Amino acid sequence: MGESIDLKSLLAESGVTEVLDELDRELVGLRPVKTRIREIASLLVVDKARAALGVEGAKPSLHMCFTGNPGTGKTTVAMRMAAILHRLGHVRKGHLVAVTRDDLVGQYIGHTAPKTKEVLKRAMGGVLFIDEAYYLYRPENERDYGQEAIEILMQVMENQREDLVVIFAGYKLRMDTFFQCNPGLGSRVAHHIDFPDYSVEELEAIAGRMVEELGLRLSPSARAALGDYLRLRREQPNFANARSLRNALDRARLRQARRLLEAGRVDAGMLMTLEAEDIRASRVFDAARASGATEEAPC
Repeated sequence: MGESIDLKSLLAESGVTEVLDELDRELVGLRPVKTRIREIASLLVVDKARAALGVEGAKPSLHMCFTGNPGTGKTTVAMRMAAILHRLGHVRKGHLVAVTRDDLVGQYIGHTAPKTKEVLKRAMGGVLFIDEAYYLYRPENERDYGQEAIEILMQVMENQREDLVVIFAGYKLRMDTFFQCNPGLGSRVAHHIDFPDYSVEELEAIAGRMVEELGLRLSPSARAALGDYLRLRREQPNFANARSLRNALDRARLRQARRLLEAGRVDAGMLMTLEAEDIRASRVFDAARASGATEEAPC
């Protein structure tokens, strides 16, 4: 029998298990996403074992596409993915460089290539995260230079894929169209991971963590009010999952501060507690009362 290697020991020694556990603690729900990240980690462990035992073969391509609505944890997962790639030796540094179209595309001839190459230089050895990547491609504008950035990206993704992983992110339908219009780029992206919206129950769990981090607590009536808020807000335009929830809690704190100042004398318990009135003062409830009308920017 030839030389062998214990894959579970290899995984444990890499420290990747700690990163995966941290991801579980950081993010509520997202089970399909976490499963896919664990599968990619397993692929990297197997690839590392192959190298250790002298089994020849090309490294797997790990360029990715994260699709989903805002506030679903795409950037957080990208950061953890960078750490996993580094600990398993796929990239040298394991840092994350997050950019948008404005960081890559210039406004005049000769401007785009230097900008894109500078970003790639900073990202080399780690992960380049391009948010709302579909804005790189604007075929309706004949003077747009996004295609030049895409061509440079494709070249680097192919030739230096052993030292750079590119993650494209954005709304699913727009990303699908983006890759259909740029098949050469789409063919270089091996892993497509969809981030589902959070359920009301998951958002309530996230709220509990956020409130605790703020040094606050929800009274029982405030907890019920927040559940009602989330059920209403989730059905309204521009809902951004955990991001919208954080904004709602920030506004609730403003209302709490105003309420406490009007009360005058307060104790520690009052300072720490958000009440139902701090939640229900939101215009989201006004919109619901007004025959189900919704607002584009509820507060």
